[in-house]
Amino acid sequence: MFRIFCVLIGYAFGCFQSAYFVSLFMRKDIRKYGSGNLGSTNALRVLGKKAGAATFICDVGKCIIAFAICYHFFGGLIGGIYGSLGVMLGHDFPFYLKFKGGKGIASSIGMDLCLMIFFNPLVTAVSFVMGLIGLFIKGYVSMGSLFLILTVPVMCYILSAPAEVTTITLIMAVIAVIKHKSNISRILNGSENALFARK
Repeated sequence: MFRIFCVLIGYAFGCFQSAYFVSLFMRKDIRKYGSGNLGSTNALRVLGKKAGAATFICDVGKCIIAFAICYHFFGGLIGGIYGSLGVMLGHDFPFYLKFKGGKGIASSIGMDLCLMIFFNPLVTAVSFVMGLIGLFIKGYVSMGSLFLILTVPVMCYILSAPAEVTTITLIMAVIAVIKHKSNISRILNGSENALFARK
């Protein structure tokens, strides 16, 4: 039962759609610009560096808070992971925005940082390195994001995390891959937008 509570708590935090509220404050609905995605990368491209940074920090922070609450009050590491899953679901599928949100990477980074504290720093260190490698290969944020989140369940398995933790991080990685389906297609045909030019 506590797993359901943790997912619901996480979903409530995840539904705080940072990019949406920042864009409302700036009077420019980013759903109508750029990729239309409610995430920090689109906020950066459409609204500028400050808005992108604010969105990113909020999205990372909401997962850290939800993880910490669920960890301390519901089931330790298992509770925290279910809370993180809830945040991703709330971020990606906010009920008040017709279930159209972001792609959950910044929130997943929040979970990754929590794993550094509450499980094993190697999960975070290796996944961040892989994320940077993915980013610098072509300058694609989407590639770096996928490298990062796909590394997490692999590292959890290698470091003998509880099977349930590994399974939930794998589910989150699969959700991220599905949400990045169009990005993957553009990466394969070379038309993905780069954060910076690679010579």
